[in-house]
Amino acid sequence: MRTTVIRVTTGRDETVHDITADCHKFVQDVGGDDGLLHVFVPHATAGIALMELGAGSDHDLLATLADLLPADDRWEHTHGSRGHGRSHVLPAFVTPYATIPVIAGQMALGTWQSVALIDLNVDNPDRQVRLSFLAGT
Repeated sequence: MRTTVIRVTTGRDETVHDITADCHKFVQDVGGDDGLLHVFVPHATAGIALMELGAGSDHDLLATLADLLPADDRWEHTHGSRGHGRSHVLPAFVTPYATIPVIAGQMALGTWQSVALIDLNVDNPDRQVRLSFLAGT
């Protein structure tokens, strides 16, 4: 298995951050032919999604998460900015990992799929994402 960590600056706003190009570059750099790319964010307040980006989908996801997990004072986990506790609930809805088939050196994503880091935590603008390639036999 080959692995690396990329660093992503998400800023101080809730974000859907496209990391597809980083994933593609990693697969190319390791010379991945057939296998699996595993994408993992080792943070308790972020997730990974495979979804269409642009065309409003990223904004729709943030709006949906704001409706589902409001940034208010209802959360028992209270350190950090107002509503920070919701960021700790996010990974139950947007998991911190995704596994993508790699075929002939290319991620087998659907036509409109991208790999996105979802981050609602405005208190931590610096993220790490672990990319691991497991070669097929």
